[in-house]
Amino acid sequence: MNVTDSLNQLRAELGSRLTEIRDRADRLSPLDIYRRMDIIREEAGNAGLFAVEGLAHRSAQLALLPGCRVTVPACLEHVADALASGSAEDRQTILAAVALRMH
Repeated sequence: MNVTDSLNQLRAELGSRLTEIRDRADRLSPLDIYRRMDIIREEAGNAGLFAVEGLAHRSAQLALLPGCRVTVPACLEHVADALASGSAEDRQTILAAVALRMH
């Protein structure tokens, strides 16, 4: 398996896990959401998926705040964009879109 295939496989796995969290957010405890997002953040960061790392980090933070049942799913609506990205600049753009959505 080459590097591109490995990265695509990782993107698919992370996408699946993020979708599962988004779909189950109302039934997961805030701490469980935080833990799952932190694992995704670490894996994405190790692979250089900067936009996914940033989105997972912000989602994990939001999970521990009041209103997490609304903010985490709203944040995770940007998953597809983050998974398609490979640049640090996209990370900033996606996080800015999340910030605008939260206000």
